[in-house]
Amino acid sequence: MTEITLPTLVQNGTMNEDVAALLWTVAAEKRWLITAAVPRKAGKSTVLEAALRHVPARTPLHRLDGSLEEIRRLGRSPDGGYLVVGEISTEPPPRYIWGEKVAALFETLRAGFSLATTMHANGVEDVFKQICTDNGIGDQDASRIQYVVVIERTGDRDESYRRHVVSVHEIEVVKGGKPSARLLFRRTEAGRIETVDRPRLLAASAADLLRRARLIQRQAGRI
Repeated sequence: MTEITLPTLVQNGTMNEDVAALLWTVAAEKRWLITAAVPRKAGKSTVLEAALRHVPARTPLHRLDGSLEEIRRLGRSPDGGYLVVGEISTEPPPRYIWGEKVAALFETLRAGFSLATTMHANGVEDVFKQICTDNGIGDQDASRIQYVVVIERTGDRDESYRRHVVSVHEIEVVKGGKPSARLLFRRTEAGRIETVDRPRLLAASAADLLRRARLIQRQAGRI
């Protein structure tokens, strides 16, 4: 099975090279990242995993099995890696977590880990409603989430549907369980991804992002 990369996702129209360059940089700087969508097979995990290919060398990726014991154990031996959660969700698959496990996760994250997870949510506000209101996570912990990517699936047939990033948000702060979010990218009605604002939380410069975008373009066969 072919591994999905950010250039692959540019090539198939899921995102453009500017969004891909941002996700590369988010992972390279070990920022917290959530990918969100409502329908199944929308590409939440695919986009997340493509971004995580760009974490710094030797960065541990702890793919949680969903058990409370594992979450708490990792908190006793922090190594600066990513905690990769299958999904923050009420659904039953083993790697999905909710309630007490989400509270334990955010407690463990305070030890110095980064978070990468997917969520079944219909937008950035719904992401934080589920985390803060439904799971009782406080503003200070929730404010460590810095980037949320919202994805949609178009088409009802499993053999012919398409996936598209519809918006990318940078979270400045969370107050009262509600995010103050900067919209960085959005998909227009014409199907084009437009840049709305520049990221302000990254250490990388605009020139760094442009260089990565051009490299991804070449790798995607766009140049």
